[in-house]
Amino acid sequence: MFDRSFGSLFWGKLLTVTGTLVQSIVAAIVVFEATDSALMVGLVSVFQFGPQLLLTPLAGKWADTYSAFKQVLAGRGLCFVGSVILAVWAYLVPDPDSGRDVVPVFFASCIIGLGFVVGGPVMQSMIPRMIRPGELSKAMALNSSPMTIGRVAGPAVGALLTVHFGAVAAFSVAVFTQLAFLILLFFIRFPAQPERLATTDYSVRAGLRHVWSDRTLLMLLAVTAALGFASEPSVTLAPPLADHVGGSARLVGELSSAFGLGALLGLVLLSPLGRWLSHAAITSLGIWIMAVGLVLSAVSTVAPMATASFAVAGFGFMAAFTAAATLIQERVPDVLRGRVMALWLIAFIGFRPIGAAIDGVLADVVSVEFAFAVSAALLALTGVWWRPGRAAASVPDPAATPAGDSVVPGRA
Repeated sequence: MFDRSFGSLFWGKLLTVTGTLVQSIVAAIVVFEATDSALMVGLVSVFQFGPQLLLTPLAGKWADTYSAFKQVLAGRGLCFVGSVILAVWAYLVPDPDSGRDVVPVFFASCIIGLGFVVGGPVMQSMIPRMIRPGELSKAMALNSSPMTIGRVAGPAVGALLTVHFGAVAAFSVAVFTQLAFLILLFFIRFPAQPERLATTDYSVRAGLRHVWSDRTLLMLLAVTAALGFASEPSVTLAPPLADHVGGSARLVGELSSAFGLGALLGLVLLSPLGRWLSHAAITSLGIWIMAVGLVLSAVSTVAPMATASFAVAGFGFMAAFTAAATLIQERVPDVLRGRVMALWLIAFIGFRPIGAAIDGVLADVVSVEFAFAVSAALLALTGVWWRPGRAAASVPDPAATPAGDSVVPGRA
């Protein structure tokens, strides 16, 4: 946490994740108040995370071949620009009351999403090159903690600022956090790119071939996609659930913060659990705990029960998510890390807009309870499909094959 390089990245991510979640929850509140539609709230996530589905594989290729500093700087710069647009819009349109008024929110969210595309894969892929041997498990836990802490602080701060000072103040906080991360980038000693080998295939297709040939890795990416899909209700369905149980905008922030508090607890207990259970077993356990939390959300009728259900879901999410991410990093050869982690980002973030759109439609057309139940059912199916024994397959050894074929290991 206090290493010049890893620590600067850690604190920068903590600031920017918190700021991003501040603006996400504020955008959800503003859009829901203006349109009274969960689908419109879901569209914020669609525009923010939709670019992941199309462009992240290309960014993964860049992460394996080009300057890490320039990619991270460009990505954070785009996020900064998007945050500025949101703050300026909130100042110019203080009382939006229609879908037309909130269109700039979708545009700014898309700019922020492009920033995630450009800088996301390289920030994930360079972690193993910034640490010493034997530190991967701890590094992955620390790498996940900014998202967890941000989930606690961001929604609460965003909701409180919106209630007491308005959306302009909340969006301005997000601008400050993005700017702070841009400054911290200049204190990081970015790891050098691995030497390019003439016999190695650096194409996106090579990364896809590797994942397809390692079925355990493919399954872990599928598990990550299910977790990303099922985590979206904590944002998209928070406003309609708060309304359903008789709460206000403040309860929206409390619900999302409860999810983050549960995730923080899951992160804290991950290391003790690791002494008794494998990462594969923790992944399975977390999936089922998160499914239970979503079921509790579906049957909640009062605010305390809804808040507790979000905490349970957050605990399961973080335990499963971090354990699965560690298993993925352990299996990926360094030459392919950027492209595989780009696919990991697609699995986690890229499927969130799909989840947001489905959640919004189901909540508007059927009910918010039914939307939660669908996410819980998906996780239950994932839990049945993923069994700890499936991760026992040997890790492909890229050194065991010629350099030109190192991206296509034997079937695991």
